[in-house]
Amino acid sequence: MNRRIISSALRARSIAALRRAAAPTFATNVRFSSSDAHAQESFEAFSERYVAFFQGAQDLFEVQRGLNNCFAHDLVPSPSVIEAAVRAARRVNDYATAVRIFEGVKEKVENKQQYQAYLEELKPVREELGIDVKEELYTS
Repeated sequence: MNRRIISSALRARSIAALRRAAAPTFATNVRFSSSDAHAQESFEAFSERYVAFFQGAQDLFEVQRGLNNCFAHDLVPSPSVIEAAVRAARRVNDYATAVRIFEGVKEKVENKQQYQAYLEELKPVREELGIDVKEELYTS
């Protein structure tokens, strides 16, 4: 009988301990992301890093991954980064991605004049690689 009482008391105590352990805590957790490593990166360093990345990209997956990462930042990539990305897209023989890069630039800039400035600066590259922007492809 004593054994039953002791065993049931121990079970009751362990259940109470589990309930306390499962109770929510109000501590704040700090979340680290992969972008924290580049938090203090200058615009020039950002541009150099992505130009080097796109120059070394060997397949379409790498190019698209680099574009996703590059356009995820809260800035418009420099023309040198856009040029390297377009050249990488053509190197891996993906015309659609090359066109979509310019669509991404159009979404990132603040106004049409900035987009036109990018198009004018990158016009020689576009002509060399035979890339039309979406507006030129669908003029209806």
